[in-house]
Amino acid sequence: MRVLEGLEPSRVFYYFEEISKIPRGSGNMREISGYLVQFAKDHGLEYTQDEAYNVIIYKKASEGYENGPVVMLQGHMDMVCAKRPEVQHDFMNDGLKLSVDGQGMIHACGTTLGGDDGIAVAYMLAVLESDTIRHPALEAVITVDEEIGLLGADALDASSLRSRYLINLDSEEEGVLTVGCAGGMNAEIHMPNKWMEAEGVWCTLSAEGFLGGHSGTEIGKGRANAILTAGRALYRLTECAEFGIAGIEGGSAHNAIPKSCQVSLLVDESQTEEARACIAQVEAELKAEYAGVDDDIRLVFTAGEKATGRMLTFQTMEKLLFLLCEIPDGVIRMSPDIPGLVQTSLNLGIIRMSEEETYLETSIRSASDSERRTTADRVSYMAEFLGGRCSRTGEYPSWEYRKDSTLRQIMTDTYRQMFGKEPRVEIIHAGLECGLIASKMKDLDCVSIGPDIQEIHTPEEKLDAASAARVWEYLLEVLSRCREW
Repeated sequence: MRVLEGLEPSRVFYYFEEISKIPRGSGNMREISGYLVQFAKDHGLEYTQDEAYNVIIYKKASEGYENGPVVMLQGHMDMVCAKRPEVQHDFMNDGLKLSVDGQGMIHACGTTLGGDDGIAVAYMLAVLESDTIRHPALEAVITVDEEIGLLGADALDASSLRSRYLINLDSEEEGVLTVGCAGGMNAEIHMPNKWMEAEGVWCTLSAEGFLGGHSGTEIGKGRANAILTAGRALYRLTECAEFGIAGIEGGSAHNAIPKSCQVSLLVDESQTEEARACIAQVEAELKAEYAGVDDDIRLVFTAGEKATGRMLTFQTMEKLLFLLCEIPDGVIRMSPDIPGLVQTSLNLGIIRMSEEETYLETSIRSASDSERRTTADRVSYMAEFLGGRCSRTGEYPSWEYRKDSTLRQIMTDTYRQMFGKEPRVEIIHAGLECGLIASKMKDLDCVSIGPDIQEIHTPEEKLDAASAARVWEYLLEVLSRCREW
């Protein structure tokens, strides 16, 4: 029996469950892309698949809609892969295990759900297979690797596309029309490692229990960053104990606020209790500072056996701690024009340590191109000053608000008439592919919508099935109204 059987609209949830069986973490796109190509073949639809594995599926207009504007339905096929520490799941090879709770919320069992942006793909496939839905000519553009820097949209060849309207399906709040977003880039830091042999007690510092969340939509909520919290605790530890860092690992994605970070330490045998007390004091401070915002923060210090091992040299460790204490974090500047909108931010999302280097990956977002690049300059300067290097990847432009938008008017009027209230029209701090695609297509009129999805990019992600059904009906009504220019 299908897990989502019985949910309406049945074909939307059928396809959502089908694609959830396919591993589709960012960078692992061949199988899901092939599934979409096979779908097009099975339904006699024209399609293209490029070298990046982006897929475009074309469908002719319904009878009577031949003179309507060509409409692009757009979303991405990849998902962020994160799981609870105790869960065994191979994202490269395993499909998701779905469940539905008593409130009609769809979850995955201990992992991210991929509602961002699997629901978009499910919507598009359900529209494309139907012979009864009324619509103008459609171009369904399904991109790869959005979650690691909008790479698919960047690689997309838009020269054959004829759309004048773009309905992006990558938003996560019902009743909101998104009409602009920040631009962004990744800044990747490489700090060289030097090692030394030492004696001490093997200890572990674990920063855990953090809420985390999406580094665009939730960066302004003031949640703590587990990696930087671990760095703060380590710096404080230098004041009360002699120790060295043997390893560090934290975060799951550049665009997710880190939920956990683990550090392996060699601590002087005579000072393990002082170290434990120091960490407990930092934990108490954090709980007070983040009360009501991030209530379950924990710093767990565990002491093991005495041993001889390898740790970073003191100079290498000092540089790393300086970086973790001083790198910009969270909201850097609020918008001077739009109350409550974050203008510029930085999220340190990943830290990993290898033999040769400590690797850190950040996501920088801003509605201002100059502020985005200035923030990246600050990160680069800091890394280079400390003897490391910084590379920039995945830069994409902001999506600027369009004052005169026919599509926005159609969608606003439709929402009002269907639901008896006005939709919220917003510009967001998160990144969407509309800006990149619009930069390749003159006069493209864009709006983004989506159903309620909570805690995206975390193992607590959940999709509201009833909301998904309402957005489906709304999408179909909007398409039915795109009959003439």
